[in-house]
Amino acid sequence: MSEMPDQGATVVITHRVKDGQQAGYDEWLEEIGPLCRASLGHLDWHIVRPLPGLSETYTIVIRFDTVENLQVWMNSEVRRQLIEKVRPLLAGDDDFFVRSGLDFWFTPQGAKAKVPVRWKQFLVTWSAIFPLATCVPLALIPMLRWLGLPHLSYLDTFFVSGAIVFLMVYLVMPRYTRLVQRWLFR
Repeated sequence: MSEMPDQGATVVITHRVKDGQQAGYDEWLEEIGPLCRASLGHLDWHIVRPLPGLSETYTIVIRFDTVENLQVWMNSEVRRQLIEKVRPLLAGDDDFFVRSGLDFWFTPQGAKAKVPVRWKQFLVTWSAIFPLATCVPLALIPMLRWLGLPHLSYLDTFFVSGAIVFLMVYLVMPRYTRLVQRWLFR
């Protein structure tokens, strides 16, 4: 984990919950969630719940501003105690891996969770970027002119691409992948 000290980091945690223990696991999530979100550098927390009849794996995606802050949370005594508390409900181990950049959109290689095929990743990403690439310039470029910025294509591209990446990372992909997860992981 210490290879990327100055970059943001994402941890993907997979837990297989024993049959009949989902309610207890959900209660445990209610306990650990606020503690994680209160950790220094915490940015985001998403839970992908299992689909009845298709999977039994919960996937928790947590983003921190730095790898160092992520390590502090992952190695904290509070988290260690809560993992021990939930262990009797799990059918497997507390599996996790850390990535930086945009890998958290899809389950990266090495995860024990099901990985969507590349062509589905391509279609989901493309179908999310296309409307943004169409609409963001229509909204942002007039705003840049209103702010008095000169009409320079590289400057426009800088702001438009930044807005698209921001929207993809923080708003679109976390929600969109949840929306299409049944198809994505089939």
